[in-house]
Amino acid sequence: MITPDIEFQTAIRAALTADPAVSALVPADHIRAGSTRPDKWPTIILASPQTMNLGWASQGQKLARVFFDLHIWAVEDGADMARQIGFVASEALWDAPKSSVVGIDEYTRPSFTYMRDPDPERAFCHGVGTVEGVIRWKV
Repeated sequence: MITPDIEFQTAIRAALTADPAVSALVPADHIRAGSTRPDKWPTIILASPQTMNLGWASQGQKLARVFFDLHIWAVEDGADMARQIGFVASEALWDAPKSSVVGIDEYTRPSFTYMRDPDPERAFCHGVGTVEGVIRWKV
């Protein structure tokens, strides 16, 4: 069974882990799906998918618009490191990621916002970006 959000997530993660600039800052095993609470630093977490079913396409295919939040967490150099990671992630996702399972018919590049941890004793920085695509698959 095709699940458009999981297939889009897989394509996004593959694009991020394959990019040398991203992997220079974030190890591949620190790029994962799941809860937004980090367990490794620095990290990119693909979380909170939203899927809007759009309907039918030609030849029995279906369409859905899928949004993914990318959460970036950094400790060392706090905000500067998080912004660097967000920049290279944006570069890696400049074009729609590739998938051999689903079509990505429309794609919106990620945009990020960053915030520091409100606790002045901590040097955490958290960035949140959103990636959007219209996913097409065959039933």
